Amino acid sequence: MDYQVARHNMVENQVRANKVTDPLVIAAMEEVPRELFLPESKKGVAYVDEDISIGNGRYAIEPMVIARLMQIAEIETTDVALVIGAGFGYSSALLSRVAETVVAIESDATMVQKAEKILQENNYDNVIVVEGDVVAGYPKQSPYNVIMFDGAVAEVPEAILEQLGEGGRLLAVVREADKVGVARLYEREHGVVGHRDLFDANVPYLPGFEPVESFVF
Repeated sequence: MDYQVARHNMVENQVRANKVTDPLVIAAMEEVPRELFLPESKKGVAYVDEDISIGNGRYAIEPMVIARLMQIAEIETTDVALVIGAGFGYSSALLSRVAETVVAIESDATMVQKAEKILQENNYDNVIVVEGDVVAGYPKQSPYNVIMFDGAVAEVPEAILEQLGEGGRLLAVVREADKVGVARLYEREHGVVGHRDLFDANVPYLPGFEPVESFVF
C-alpha cells in the first residue's frame, strides 16, 4: 500500500472537503503518517474516514474531526498545547507540527511507552508524553494556550478548564447522555470561560469521561 498517496487522498477527500483551509493544518495532515500510530493489524485502514480502535477502549479519532478542531483552535507557532488522552500519539504529532510545544497526558502506561517510542523514533521532539490521570489534566505545566481532548467527553471538568490560560482555547467533542455529540470551543477572555458549539461529531468517548449513569426509582 502506498501510504503517501492514501494520506494525500485523505487530505483532499476528507479534510479539504470538510471546510478545512488552514495551510498549517493541511500541511500537518499531509506530513504526519497516521499508520505509524496504529497497531500493526490496523495500518491497512489508516486513512479510512472513521475512528480506529487502538485497544483498551481507546480510538484514533477520525482525521477530519481533528483537522477541524485544530483549525478552529487557531494554533500559533508560539503556543503550548495540552492533549488529553495521548493514545499512541497521532493527535499530539499533528499538533506538534503547528504549536511550539505539546504536552500529552495519558493514563495507560503501555500506551505512554508506545507513544514515546513512536514520537522519539520519528523526531517529534517537541512532544512530551506524561503518564497520569487524564481526568485531572496536567496542571504542572499550565496555563496552556490550547487544550484538546482526543475523544469525546460527557462534560469538560472544571479542573481542566482552570488550566486554560488567558486567551486560551479548549476544543472538545461533548456527548451528553443520549444526545448527538457536538464539537465545542471554550475560550478564556478576561478571566472568564465561555463556550460555543461548532458542528456535530460523534466520536467515541475517551475512557474516564463517559456519562455518569443515573438511577431511576
